[in-house]
Amino acid sequence: MNPIVQKSGLSVVGLLVAGGCALGPAVAAQAAPAPSAPTSSSQTERSAERILGIDYQAQPNFYYCGPAATRIALSAQGKALSQDEVAKLLGTTEAGTASALDTTRVLNELTGGKYRTTEIRDSVARPDQVEQLRRDVLAAVDAGRPVVANIKGTTVDTDGNPHSYEGGHYLTLVGYRDGGDSIRVADPADPALGEYWMSLPKVANWIAERGYSS
Repeated sequence: MNPIVQKSGLSVVGLLVAGGCALGPAVAAQAAPAPSAPTSSSQTERSAERILGIDYQAQPNFYYCGPAATRIALSAQGKALSQDEVAKLLGTTEAGTASALDTTRVLNELTGGKYRTTEIRDSVARPDQVEQLRRDVLAAVDAGRPVVANIKGTTVDTDGNPHSYEGGHYLTLVGYRDGGDSIRVADPADPALGEYWMSLPKVANWIAERGYSS
């Protein structure tokens, strides 16, 4: 079986999850969250930094992370669809969204076919896979296209806040700084933060055994 085709859902006992995505962050932040930058701001460029302007919306239920993350990516490209409309195109059910192949397919249907799917088949991203992710994020964001990533596991952002999605999740990569050493994440399951920065290797290892649309 192609390893990219995997369920996107959590199955952690006690969470409001079942085969799709967490309705909220699975692990409470241990540090006070820094205020999120306004997502409606225009694209900004500073020294080796770029953040795309998006229309952030949190997912409304436990299995809509795929539609929510895809919709965020579409909003940066002037496409105003509802999460329900995107879910229908993705084939999302209460079991979640099947894989990054689906997010790539729908993004291409709606934006002109420039997205492609990249897998990180290993359980831990190799250095060349980390660098490939850097190149892909920089190229996509520079072209005005947020990246949609299918991730799983637990990691910590640059402010020390943990984010845990052991069964899987979709989120949107909307910017970079320091030449791609840090990646801006828009997380539809975490409206308390909305967006946060994460180091490139941590993002790559989050995607490990899954894939991304860039």
